[in-house]
Amino acid sequence: MTRRPNVVWITLDSVRQDHTSMAGYRRDTTPHLERIGNGSASQSFSNAFSQGIWTLASSASILTGTYPSHHRVGFDSERLGDELRTVAELFKDEGYHTACLSRNTHLSSATNLDRGFDDFKWIASSTLLREAGFKTTLKYLLNIRRHSAGLTRDPAKHATPFVMNDLAKDMLDRYGSQSEPFFFYLHYNEPHRPYYPPLPFLNRYTEDIEMSPKEAADFAMWMHYNLHEAVANGCDFTDEQWEALFAMYDAEIAYTDECIGRLYDYVQSLDLDHTIFVVTADHGELFGEGGMLAHKVLLDDALINVPLIVDGLDLDAEDFVQHVDIMQTILERIGADTTQLQGFSLDSSTRDHVITQRGAAEFDPFLEANPDFDVSRYHEPPLSCLRTRKFKYQRSADGEDLYHLPDESADVAEMYPEVHDELRSRLEVWLETDGAPVSTVAEAEFTDAMKRQLRDLGYVE
Repeated sequence: MTRRPNVVWITLDSVRQDHTSMAGYRRDTTPHLERIGNGSASQSFSNAFSQGIWTLASSASILTGTYPSHHRVGFDSERLGDELRTVAELFKDEGYHTACLSRNTHLSSATNLDRGFDDFKWIASSTLLREAGFKTTLKYLLNIRRHSAGLTRDPAKHATPFVMNDLAKDMLDRYGSQSEPFFFYLHYNEPHRPYYPPLPFLNRYTEDIEMSPKEAADFAMWMHYNLHEAVANGCDFTDEQWEALFAMYDAEIAYTDECIGRLYDYVQSLDLDHTIFVVTADHGELFGEGGMLAHKVLLDDALINVPLIVDGLDLDAEDFVQHVDIMQTILERIGADTTQLQGFSLDSSTRDHVITQRGAAEFDPFLEANPDFDVSRYHEPPLSCLRTRKFKYQRSADGEDLYHLPDESADVAEMYPEVHDELRSRLEVWLETDGAPVSTVAEAEFTDAMKRQLRDLGYVE
């Protein structure tokens, strides 16, 4: 019997598709991802869309194969209930060894998304030695200037793809020698804000901007710590300041791309049987679109259109997909139970629309920074959008919009009444069926170390 394929799934944090080399971006930020996507058994998707707009919701969708309003995690709940199984459990049922490396608290035991993994490591500054071990920690410290911010007491500045890669290589060595296939899920935190690339990358894209590398990095840190104030005051940045943010963000992408390229090459160098290698992002990032920064409030394409490269699955699929489709296709290929999954099998189906959702939206921090901040232009939660190749329809309890893409500012419902009515009907039916909640609401159980990491990432004050 032919051994079933190994699966290595890498999720990057906060990478928007239009800042990648695959999208023809002005900077060659992702040459390694582009190389992987150009392989003979690879496919690179330019029209891939996340199910959610932040790590908790998006990770839960990837790891359950369902949508936010259905699994509810990061939508109106903090923790996955027992009503849904994780894909790690589905892989285990088929004899797979399952493992996960997570650099984000929202993918941890606190949210129950660690369920089903034989090996699970959650890595933060405070858990580095315990989870990574002495050897990897020492190697990281010896390379702290090459692969991070150097000696600084601000944990928010530190990059950890070096740690992720070093641990992943050791784990791959072990799994490759075992008889059973493996499912290995890795969540890299980069380039999640603050946009502070490792020291050798600070000047990667600053030659054509007015700020020095240090000034640009300092401004990116200021934006990180003052995001609500910046948004509340209209994202009133100068061209020079915007370019500084882009330079730091792009440099973080470039560094992470280099690390993923090295890990991919390591996987190829091992004497493994067939291995499927997936690289994507949990969501994109906003730089002033709709008056927002980071990944908050909106369902703009800058936030939901993400890179997606699949190597080893030998696809010839339409370029219009979601994460749940890739997971559905892989699990169907290995003969797993896909009853609960809500994706489209790329072996037999094509999409004419995608769906992305946003649950809770917190406006109070903006109003505290500026009581005159206009929240009326934003939808109250929950918010769902149905996007076709040409139109995006979105609705919440307090309103609806129809956009003729790529414009996402003018409501064109009166210009296209038939399109509006059709997409509205489709979304209403979906929300009452596949989008209906199935899981219970539960609070996450964050440890003090997890809360510290959430503060570093800007999720809590």
